[in-house]
Amino acid sequence: MWLRFVRFGSQRFDTANSPDADGLLCQYGTHAFDGPPAFTLDFARQFEVNDASGEHDHYIQLHCELRYEPVLQLRALGHFESWFFHDTDEELDGWADGLGLHEFWTIVRNFHPTEITVYQEQV
Repeated sequence: MWLRFVRFGSQRFDTANSPDADGLLCQYGTHAFDGPPAFTLDFARQFEVNDASGEHDHYIQLHCELRYEPVLQLRALGHFESWFFHDTDEELDGWADGLGLHEFWTIVRNFHPTEITVYQEQV
């Protein structure tokens, strides 16, 4: 999933001319947002939407959430988030490579998601 998310992140879209107009987010943690607690690994792409005068109106986020049983090994990872934004000094490949080396992958790989959810929300 991670490699497909990074590939999707490399595709550029016609977005507003602001530093946070096109961003990627990798985050995880144990939450009980809409039911029993679950360890959630979330990959999100965020786009800024402007109004007719060019001013910020809202963001659209596209999420791919992988939910796992909140076993001790996953809960022990705590919470984490990392953002990448196009049109900044950071390069997507550098961000992705750094996250690809993050220690949480070696733990998460030992478990299978109980649910995968893809959705869009306005924030």
